[in-house]
Amino acid sequence: MKPLIIAIFAQGHKNIQGTHKTTFEITKEASLTKRGDCVIAVKATKGAADLPLEFKKAARKKGAQITITIEAGELREIVRTMGSPQLLLTHPTDLVVRKTDYVCGRTLAIRADKAASDLSRKLVEKLQNSSQRIRITLAVESY
Repeated sequence: MKPLIIAIFAQGHKNIQGTHKTTFEITKEASLTKRGDCVIAVKATKGAADLPLEFKKAARKKGAQITITIEAGELREIVRTMGSPQLLLTHPTDLVVRKTDYVCGRTLAIRADKAASDLSRKLVEKLQNSSQRIRITLAVESY
């Protein structure tokens, strides 16, 4: 089965730290404080509620695999995650990727092989530039 692919565009921010040990977040919000240590991108073009219904259905299938590619300039990081029948995907501004099985309206994917603290520091440096354009590609495969 061909993966269903969604592209989200976002920007960097000077307060991005990328130090959270179990999650990373992409948000439509423009502002960010230093407390948001899981946020890796702001001004995103989509929150969980904005994802197409087709994508949400595929992500909710048992055994769904979601591959997330984060690109900033020439740097690229790939995160492998799982979907879940419990995914709500209802939050208007946020998308959170978790290493755990915890699910709420902000959760995009669970059982990720990387959190914010696992991303390359070179990439995080780029994400700290507020003029940096970021492309986040979500590819869901369900069998």
